[in-house]
Amino acid sequence: MKATVLVSYLFAFFGLFSSVYSRNVASRPAVVNIGALFSFDSTIGRVAKIAIEEAVKDVNANSSILHGSKLVVTMQSSNCSGFTGMVESMRFMETDVVAIIGPQSSVVAHIISHVVNELQVPLLSFAATDPTLNSHQFPFFVRTTQSDLYQMAAIAEIVDYYGWKQVIAIFIDDDFGRNGMLALSDKLAERRCKISYKVGIPPDSGANRGDIMDILVKVALMESRVVVLHVNPKLGFSLFSVAKYLGMMGNGYVWVATDWLSSYLDSFSPLPSETINIMQGVLALRQYTPDSDRKRSFSSRWSKLAGGSLGLNSYGLYAYDSVWLVAHAIDAFFDQGGVISFSNDSRLRSEGGNLHLDAMSIFDDGLLLLKNILKSDLVGLTGPLKFDSDRSLTLPAYDVVNVIGTGYRRIGYWSNYSGLSTLPPETLYMRPPNRSSANQQLYSVIWPGETVLKPRGWVFPNNGKQLRIGVPIRVSFKEFVSQVRGTDMFKGFAIDVFTAAVSLLPYAVPYQFIPFGNGKENPSYTELVNLITTGFFDAVVGDIAIVTNRTKIIDFTQPYVASGLVVVAPFRKLNSGAWAFLRPFSPLMWIVTGCFFIVVGTVVWILEHRINDEFRGPPKRQVITILWFSLSTLFFAHRENTVSTLGRFVLIIWLFVVLIINSSYTASLTSILTVQQLFSPINGIESLKESDEPIGYQVGSFAEYYLSQELGISKSRLVPLGSPEAYARALQLGPTKDGGVAAVVDELPYVDIFLSTQCTFRIVGQEFTKSGWGFAFPRDSPLAVDMSTAILALSENGDLQRIHDKWLMHSSCSSDRTEIESDRLELKSFWGLFVICGLACFFALFIYFLQIIRQLYRVPPAESASPTQGGSRSGRLHRLLSLMDEKEDQSRQKNKRRKVERSFSENDRDVELGRNTKRKGIEMTSGSNINPSS
Repeated sequence: MKATVLVSYLFAFFGLFSSVYSRNVASRPAVVNIGALFSFDSTIGRVAKIAIEEAVKDVNANSSILHGSKLVVTMQSSNCSGFTGMVESMRFMETDVVAIIGPQSSVVAHIISHVVNELQVPLLSFAATDPTLNSHQFPFFVRTTQSDLYQMAAIAEIVDYYGWKQVIAIFIDDDFGRNGMLALSDKLAERRCKISYKVGIPPDSGANRGDIMDILVKVALMESRVVVLHVNPKLGFSLFSVAKYLGMMGNGYVWVATDWLSSYLDSFSPLPSETINIMQGVLALRQYTPDSDRKRSFSSRWSKLAGGSLGLNSYGLYAYDSVWLVAHAIDAFFDQGGVISFSNDSRLRSEGGNLHLDAMSIFDDGLLLLKNILKSDLVGLTGPLKFDSDRSLTLPAYDVVNVIGTGYRRIGYWSNYSGLSTLPPETLYMRPPNRSSANQQLYSVIWPGETVLKPRGWVFPNNGKQLRIGVPIRVSFKEFVSQVRGTDMFKGFAIDVFTAAVSLLPYAVPYQFIPFGNGKENPSYTELVNLITTGFFDAVVGDIAIVTNRTKIIDFTQPYVASGLVVVAPFRKLNSGAWAFLRPFSPLMWIVTGCFFIVVGTVVWILEHRINDEFRGPPKRQVITILWFSLSTLFFAHRENTVSTLGRFVLIIWLFVVLIINSSYTASLTSILTVQQLFSPINGIESLKESDEPIGYQVGSFAEYYLSQELGISKSRLVPLGSPEAYARALQLGPTKDGGVAAVVDELPYVDIFLSTQCTFRIVGQEFTKSGWGFAFPRDSPLAVDMSTAILALSENGDLQRIHDKWLMHSSCSSDRTEIESDRLELKSFWGLFVICGLACFFALFIYFLQIIRQLYRVPPAESASPTQGGSRSGRLHRLLSLMDEKEDQSRQKNKRRKVERSFSENDRDVELGRNTKRKGIEMTSGSNINPSS
């Protein structure tokens, strides 16, 4: 019975399968029409035409695809014209095509994408690389090649790899060129690089040789020497020819071409010598296609297909794969029951005229075919054909090639997976992604001028324009920078350092100093450096402090002098006086030390009281003993012996603490009595911050920002001061008088000059910020890097120190140039010792009380004063205090005495018994001697 049921199920299944299959085969048409639209006479178009024709032949020859349906392709030339492309695409719609392959031009793709969107015919472009052609705007547009978004990412990584920061972009001025430059600009910005100058050239040969020469002359006057070409082959070779004529293909220049150059070289190599010679050393990108047996087989067939006159480029491979992609999608479309049918659009009915718009129809199941195209997962000549969520081919990669000799050589690869590498991308796909700078590698390059040395990538612009360098007009501390009266010249320490550094640069730097300030007060240095960001100044030279908020918007050179904020305050000399012996310790230190003397004495008394007669007696005597013992340890003169182990442990720790305190006190007191002492009520920035007294700062300095924003000091307490004389006057007035300050906060170089002539003020505390002075340049300025190298060279050869000595060496005050610091010993210097001593006392008392409690519970009940007293809580406390006060346990002493007496009595008894035994033995011996004689 079960077998019969099983057989019936099998017949039903195979019957259903056969019916479905027969219906599917019956629904497949004999011919499936597709269109191909590209420019037949272009480099890419000539290769693509042969590749598409051969792909259609291979598809029709493969019986596993389409299952009896024949793929027919109709080709039309767009001539890279948007209008022509639109007209030809409409012609396709009259022939019931289900898909269009092409176009190669991004401009044409933009136009006809609108048409295919309306008529729901998938458009598969093998060469339109404009990154703005996306699925959101054009849902029926499918890119079967790599987007320029990835090509521009590769160029940006190459620029960053070689350490260049600026590039010049020359592009064809259409959708393809402009949108490619937008992508390049974004990718460069991600790496803190930029396009410093870009110029678009009209398409369709809109620029003659004279126009190109004008463009390149402007480029030659620019700072950057890295030029990116994103053009078509005809315009590109014209640019190289003029650049060669102008000497721009020599040393110092870098030329990077997009994949237009590699496609041309692949198609027409070897080029004539006069053509290849004008682009020696150029870097170019080529779409990467992995090696495979199918690719090698097709490449071997290509020379016969092209007649030996045309080479195979990557776009030809993508065109070939696009046909196979459509064929597989159509096959899946039929398998899913899709039917090729078209319906008229009511919006396209002609009301007279000869346009015949009603001949165009909508592909009813176009959306189903589009879904099958996007779900494709096969391997073609170009590698895996699979789309990601953005409808881009997965795993984009490029070859990086270097034009040299009669052709080019590959110097590495770029992949979106791991960046630049000398290993093929498919090798890296088996490893975890690694985009670290150490992992980015390329082989050596032969640069323009036949050199292997990496070009610097920039020069100082030779356009006759001088650098506008802002210089502050100081009215105080003119040793650092000051304007020569009646001229535009400046002098000072900072100016000499700058000119010496510029003289070490390997190139000339034309510049002019532009004064900044009104000459009545020091200008705001924050406003000065902000003018760099606006482009008003190209650099700023002077005593510019390198601080955090400035480094966020500009770049600084290596510091040429160390700096930092310090506190300057008035001081007075202290005489020894009758109470000088109290000054070594702060009041808190005296209090804590005295408390510990009493605490240690009390702890030792507790530990020794029960077992040591020297710590017993009347209460008055015991109090005196505690005080005497604890204070005498200061001189190690205590005469009371400690008997208990815990007492000795506490005492040895305390004597060590006393030794340290005594030695420190002696040293400090000696210094006070023998060395002239300086005193200031301000001990540093912390004491100044905690007070409410006014604080002076230099006008224009960053000290105001730091005090108010970083330290939180109210601006009402800050008093601007404009000169050293104002410093001295405000400090002499003091905080209690109008216009006076308690202290001045300023940078150390200024303070050193101020104190060289003002001997009644000193630096108090330590330098509480660490920074330096440098020269300011715009972000990512290569001149800042070279100037930093020059400043380091000045430091190493001693010139920087000689310039310093020339301007900043001043005679100092003859006495007491040391900084004022508190000479009192604070508790914070000894708290560790006190903690150790306190812990020793605590643990000793803890162990002692454990022993007492243990003895308390061992006392027999009979020895209690009364049953009531022994059981109550107050009774236990009374027993505890009595036990702590009495001298050792009496019962324990009595038991010990009884044991001793018992042992003595037993010994006496044993001795007596021994004597009796011996006497009896003697008597028996004497008796035996007498008997025989009788």
